[in-house]
Amino acid sequence: MNPVVFREYDVRGVAGRDFDAAFVRDLGRAVGTRVRQTAALQGGRHVVVVGRDCRLTSPRLARDLVEGLRDTGVDVIDLGVVPTPALYYALHRLHGDGGVQVTGSHNPPEDNGFKILHGTEPLHGAAIQALGAAVQQAAFALAPEGQRGQARAHEIMPAYLAHAAAGLALGPRRFRVVVDAGNGTGGPAALALYRSLGFEVVDLYCDMDGRFPNHHPDPLVPTNLADLRQRVSATGAEVGIALDGDADRIGVVDAQGRILWGDQLLILFGLDVLRTHPGAVIVGEVKCSQALFDELARAGGRPIMSRAGHSLIKATMREAGAVLAGELTGHIFFADRYPGFDDGIYAGARLLELLSRSSTTLAALCDRLPVMVNTPEIRIACPDAHKRDVVAGAVARLRVRPDVRGVIDIDGARIDFGDGWGLVRASNTQPALVLRCEAATAARLAFIRSVLEAEVVHAAGMAGAIHVPPQEGTS
Repeated sequence: MNPVVFREYDVRGVAGRDFDAAFVRDLGRAVGTRVRQTAALQGGRHVVVVGRDCRLTSPRLARDLVEGLRDTGVDVIDLGVVPTPALYYALHRLHGDGGVQVTGSHNPPEDNGFKILHGTEPLHGAAIQALGAAVQQAAFALAPEGQRGQARAHEIMPAYLAHAAAGLALGPRRFRVVVDAGNGTGGPAALALYRSLGFEVVDLYCDMDGRFPNHHPDPLVPTNLADLRQRVSATGAEVGIALDGDADRIGVVDAQGRILWGDQLLILFGLDVLRTHPGAVIVGEVKCSQALFDELARAGGRPIMSRAGHSLIKATMREAGAVLAGELTGHIFFADRYPGFDDGIYAGARLLELLSRSSTTLAALCDRLPVMVNTPEIRIACPDAHKRDVVAGAVARLRVRPDVRGVIDIDGARIDFGDGWGLVRASNTQPALVLRCEAATAARLAFIRSVLEAEVVHAAGMAGAIHVPPQEGTS
C-alpha cells in the first residue's frame, strides 16, 4: 500500500500503480466498517451510495469498491456515471449513511481517487488517515457468511436536475452561453439544465471521454480556457462556463475573454445573496483576494476566512452558519436555496439566474469589480515528507521581517505587507508548495513574490528538500 494516497480530504493516486483490485476492495471494507461502527441504524441495513466519473479506470475501481463494501454487510446504491455534485445530492435525497465518488477530479487521465463521505459530510484529515490505517492493518468487520450487502442501481440525474432548477427565479433576459466541460462528467447535465432554463447553449467538449483528448479538465489553468474564450468570441456569447473533470468546480469567461476567478465570482454571488440575506456570513479561503473580504464587508456581509479545501470549507460553513462560500479554484457552495455542497453545474445556473434578472451584461459587471494585481496559484514541487517543514522554516523567517504587518496562520501563512500579501502553504493534494501573492501595484507584487520565493528556497535548502523552479498550475 502506498500511504501517500491518503491525503487531507480524499484518497488520490495513479490508478494503475496505486489502486489494484485488492487495495480497492480493502478500501471498500474499511469504509463499510466505519459506516457500520459510526452511523446510527434507522432500520434495515446501512446504505452507502457510490458514483463514478468517466475516466477509463473508474468502472474497475467502482466495481472493486462495491465488492468491498458488500463484504461488510453494507448495501450499496450504485448511481453509475454521475458528476460529483449528483452524488452529494443523492446522499441528501436517499439518506445514505455514507457515500463514495470514484473520481480523479481535475488530475491527469491516468490518475484516479475516492471522495468519501459520512452521511452528507466529507471525511478529511484524521478520518482519512484512519481509513489508511484500517486498510494497512486489515482492521475490517466483515459480515457473516451469507449476509453480504446487496447492490442496486439507481438513476439520480432526473431528480438532481429538477432540484437544481426548482429553486431558481429567473428574470426576463436570455442570452447565448458556451459550455466547455473538458470531456468530463458534467457536460450532459450542464447542457440539459441550462437549456431547460431557456438559454441558447453552445456545447464545447461536452461529450464524456475519460482520456480528455482536447484539453486538461481544469478551469484554473488559463491555457485550458483558450478554446472556450475563442468560441465565446466567435459565437457572440455573453458567458463562457467551464467545468472541471467531475463538475464540482466552475470557471467563467466574459464576452471580452476575461477570466473570472472563483473569488471574483464569489463577490458577484455574495452581493446578490446579501440582498435577500442582509448581514449573512460568507466564507472565503486563504488564497482569495483581499478585495473579496473588503467588498462583502462593505455591502454589510460578514466575510470570514477559512482554510483551503472543499471538506474544510464545508465544515467552516456549518460551524459559522454561512449561506455561501467559495474558493479561488472555483468551488462554490450555496446554502441559499441549495444544500450547501460545491456544484459547478449549479453555480453556473446561479450565474445565469443573476444575469437574467439584470440589464447589465457579465462584461459590464466585471468592469465594476475591484482591480488588484495578483498571481495565480504558483506551485513549487516539494516532496511530501519535506513540504510542511519548508513552510514552517519560511514562515519563521518571514514573521520577523520589519515590513511584515501580520501573519494569518490558519493554513500555512498569509503574510500581510500592508499594501499586499503573500501566501505560502503545503498543498493538500500534491507534493508541492502553493504560493499566491497580491498587491496594489505590479512593482509591489513582484517584490512580495520575490521575498516569498527566496524564503522558500532558503527553507527548502535547510530542510534538505529538492527545489524545483516555480510553475503556475492547479490545486
